[in-house]
Amino acid sequence: MLEKLDFLEGKYSELNKQISDPEIIADQDKWKKLMKEHAYLEPIVEKYREYKKVLDGMQEAKELLEDKLEKDFKEMVEIELEELEEKKEKLEEELKILLIPKDPNDDKNVILEIRAGAGGEEAALFAADLLRMYTRYAERQGWKIETMSSNISDNGGVKEIIVLIQGHGVYSRLKYESGVHRVQRIPATESGGRIHTSTATVAVLPEAEDVDIQINQNDLRIDVFRSSGNGGQSVNTTDSAVRITHLPTGMVVSCQDEKSQLKNKEKAMKILKARLLEIEQQKQNEEIAENRKSQVGTGDRSERIRTYNFPQGRITDHRIGLTVYKLEAFLDGEIDEMIDALITSDQAKKLKEME
Repeated sequence: MLEKLDFLEGKYSELNKQISDPEIIADQDKWKKLMKEHAYLEPIVEKYREYKKVLDGMQEAKELLEDKLEKDFKEMVEIELEELEEKKEKLEEELKILLIPKDPNDDKNVILEIRAGAGGEEAALFAADLLRMYTRYAERQGWKIETMSSNISDNGGVKEIIVLIQGHGVYSRLKYESGVHRVQRIPATESGGRIHTSTATVAVLPEAEDVDIQINQNDLRIDVFRSSGNGGQSVNTTDSAVRITHLPTGMVVSCQDEKSQLKNKEKAMKILKARLLEIEQQKQNEEIAENRKSQVGTGDRSERIRTYNFPQGRITDHRIGLTVYKLEAFLDGEIDEMIDALITSDQAKKLKEME
């Protein structure tokens, strides 16, 4: 580990020189790439330098203890050495986590898709609860959220909705949310007071950039049509809705929320790119399937990941076996405790693989 850290420190020092070089600054693409690498290495190098200071302090303390010291001073040095030893162990763990290979998507924005599953209208109402939960969480994080496409039921349930969430490190926090979310509660429409089980599916896709996915325009069929509201009611008198079909995969994306055909087309293309990127990444993940089996799920839409039990006021994540008893606050966007636990579990498994 120390050899790797020495190498990274040398690389960081070299990057410091390069990003200050006027010739490199003039080449903005190259400069941005080096700045990104510099930003990634900075926390590792800062932690490593802190670690080296602790090692130096320990060495000084040990050398002092070899001399004949007065009792009180000796005790003080021994206490300091003990504290430095604890700090050294803590820093080693932190450095190991920093050295885990970074997910290249972690800093990306997210296309979040929520769909009602089994359970009819109750499933749509639960999907609306999940949308509010993620919206409130995004607000707490200072992220921007924008609706790309939506299909809302007459009583406010969500049949399907796609939103774009923009901000720092969005994917790194939300990537573990993909999968089937299950709710157990008495529906408002249920007169007999029986507990029903319904589901909603969540998909978290990193927003694709042009460098991530190239789309041949000849592979697209773009249709325009008149958008309609609930129950087929016309909400627009122009052909502003857009349907894009990706011919090689048969994938279809429709957007009709905007009054502008151009804006609907832009949104549909964003969703299409994100979905095609997901297919590409799934192919890569299949090549390292054995690795994925030992990690916290971050993408299987068919995996039942979490249960929201209203009678008992609890939320259970089935991947890590964690249950929290604060359902109301959780659905109001206070989900950091669960996300932090998922990240810690994933890091622990990856650290084990690195041993």
